[in-house]
Amino acid sequence: MIQGTDEKEPMKMNSTEIAQRCADSMFARDKASRELGITVEIGGAGSATARMAVSDCMINGLGVCHGGYIFTLADSAFAFACNGYDRVTFAASATIEFVLAARLGDSLVAEARERFRGKRVGIYDVAVHNQDGQLVALFRGRSKTTEAPVISGYRD
Repeated sequence: MIQGTDEKEPMKMNSTEIAQRCADSMFARDKASRELGITVEIGGAGSATARMAVSDCMINGLGVCHGGYIFTLADSAFAFACNGYDRVTFAASATIEFVLAARLGDSLVAEARERFRGKRVGIYDVAVHNQDGQLVALFRGRSKTTEAPVISGYRD
């Protein structure tokens, strides 16, 4: 529980509120996502949606978005999804399958969903689509959870 405005009165939060506070705490420190213009929406613990516009600096020598940027977008969605339980959680592994090239000006959306969550390990799938709803990439991440809180001082 988090202390409310009255130090004697604990404030209870539901799982979606906890996930949002975790995301807010993480995003405030996530310079990489902010610098790339990534925005994040939280649907609840175990899910997150990240958005990014493909800019000129993301275009590779073949005239399409460098795959590393698409991976970064998917990885960011994965990170926000698996850290929504107020336990610091890191990527243990991740893979990506590129399906369609992203191009300059595309608006990419990465939707992360939890597939399995155990005490220490989780599996998350992330689908990346363009503004036309076309599948650009499929990402799967395996997470490793620690005991440390994401939100400083919060413990349930």
